[in-house]
This record gives sequence, C-alpha cells and structure tokens, in this order.
Amino acid sequence: MISRKQLVTLVALTLMWGINWPMMKFSLRELSPLYFRALTMTCGAIFLYSFYRARGLRMLPQGAEWRSVVTLGIPNMLGWHTVSILGVKELASGRAAILGFTMPIWTVLLGALFLGQRLTQRTVVAVIAVAVAIGLLTSSEFTALTGRPLGIVWMEIAAISWAIGTLMMRRAHLTLPVETLTIWMMILTSVCLWLIAFASEPWPSWQFSAPMWASLVYGAFINYGFAQTLWAGLARHLPPATSAMSVMAIPLVGTLSATFIVGEWPTWQDYLAIVFVMAAIAAVLLPSRTSKASA
Repeated sequence: MISRKQLVTLVALTLMWGINWPMMKFSLRELSPLYFRALTMTCGAIFLYSFYRARGLRMLPQGAEWRSVVTLGIPNMLGWHTVSILGVKELASGRAAILGFTMPIWTVLLGALFLGQRLTQRTVVAVIAVAVAIGLLTSSEFTALTGRPLGIVWMEIAAISWAIGTLMMRRAHLTLPVETLTIWMMILTSVCLWLIAFASEPWPSWQFSAPMWASLVYGAFINYGFAQTLWAGLARHLPPATSAMSVMAIPLVGTLSATFIVGEWPTWQDYLAIVFVMAAIAAVLLPSRTSKASA
C-alpha cells in the first residue's frame, strides 16, 4: 500500500514532469534538442551535487559502485533523456508525452516476461485503460503522426529504455545513497550528451529570449534539480507496476498545460482519455477490498 508521503511525492512529480513537456517543446524553438538536454542536465547535476555535498552526503562512488552508476544510468538517464528529446522535436509535446508514457505497459510486460512477475487482474485492467487512453489521444493525430514516423519510433524506444531502467532500479542492490547515484548518472550522461551534440548539431548562438531563459531554468532546477531524486527514491521502494502506472497522469498534465505554454489545444479525445488515465491510476494505487479487510 502506498503511503501518504509517497502519494504527495507522486503528485509533485506529476506536476513537475507534466509541465516540463510543453516547456521542452518551447525551448526547442531556440535551441537544438541535444544541446538543450546537455545544458539543463549539467546545470541540474551541479546544483544537486552542491546541495547534497553541503548536507554531508557521501558524494563519490567507490569500487563496484561505479558499475551501478553506469549500468543504471544507461537506460534511466542516457537512453530515456536522449531519445525522448528527439521525439519531442518531431511531435507535439502532448502527443510525445503520451507515447513516452507507454512506459508503464512496457514495465509490466517486461517484468512478466523476463522477471516472472505476476500479472494481477487490477494491473491488467490498468494496462487496458492506459492503452485505451493512448488510443484516444493519438486518434486525432494519426494524419500528422504518419508523416512523422521517426518521432513515434524515438518515443517508443525511450519508453522501453525507461521501463528497463525502472525494473533494474528496483532489483539493484545499492550501497551508495540514491541521491549520489542519481547525480553521477546525470553527470556521466551530461558528458555523453555534450559529445553527441557537438558531433551532430551546430553550435548554438546562446542568445535567447527571456522566456527561453526561464524555460532553461525550469528544465535545469525543477525537472532535474528536484524531480530526478524524487523519482529515484520512489523507483526503489514501490513495486515496478505501481511506480510506473502512477505517473500516467503526467501526459494529461502535459497536454493540458501545453495549451497555455505552446498553444496546443486539447480535443474531445483528450478529455475522454482523462477518465481512462485516472481509472488506471486508481486501479494501481487504491487498496483492494481484501487489503482493507485485513488492515
């Protein structure tokens, strides 16, 4: 059963990461995707490193701990954040969020296929509800999406990468603090992103508008400065299906907030999908009658 503290954390993550999708789309009007990721992740990592070091947290991995940083960082950070920003570049922010957050379905299915996890009836209902919601939200975009197949591919690869990372995080036996793990995954990913961006994208002018600077600050200090550490802690203490399905409200927040940030207006499919998304979250988060009776 999820605790009140975990529920509050999930709500905060939903808002921070949901709003971040249209904020990313807004930023890509003035900055190429990989340089955007490299800059915001680097600033977020520096902020977190300074903050936790001042609090006396052990900040340097030792010995085999570096292996955990690398192996967990590849799917959780490098894979998800690199590939997803390429998808955002190709698609509307709300639709990119929806496709990216097929991750919960992949998490449940991969866990069942390769880790022997049992598919409960409530989980199956949640997965079906999520699939219906995704179908509704993408149905009005099929014409546009078929013209941008690469964006769909990017987002699904990113979703699978995040699902794998979630399962690996849950099963990892860590001896270093989760905060330290998260920061070093961000640092190593940032280095990779700067190298990839330098090799594949033109060097930016770094002359941005005031709203663009605000968007960069949000990406660095909200999306990376706080949300990454919150998610790392949740992923280790919640069941994979719960931690994955619970954040399905993020594309909802992203789609609705995109109206005000980048002018993307929801359709009737968006509003109907809200019902199915909330049903999926309820199926995962609310305790069963059996649990209530035994409590």
